[in-house]
Amino acid sequence: MEPTETMEIKDNTFARQFETVVPEGLLSVEYSFQEKKIFLTKINTPENFENQPVLDNLLKSILELSTEKKFRVVPIHPKIAAFFKKNPKYKDLLPPGIRI
Repeated sequence: MEPTETMEIKDNTFARQFETVVPEGLLSVEYSFQEKKIFLTKINTPENFENQPVLDNLLKSILELSTEKKFRVVPIHPKIAAFFKKNPKYKDLLPPGIRI
């Protein structure tokens, strides 16, 4: 899957994760909600998944959804925090007092 392709993302509220299907299997980001904040807690990748642009695309889609719903985003997983460092345009989604 090319990073420019639109990916279909499912919000699996039962499993509390955003999911998309990639050729290797299911790629997901687990979350939890608390007071208008979404905590991105874990990334689940299929075995042998090495496609960082697709993961970045998934994270961008999640952050756009968070913007639409006016949620603040708390990146718990180190790879998600690293994504914020690489993409400073999303730092306004962080709650006050959180610096990355």
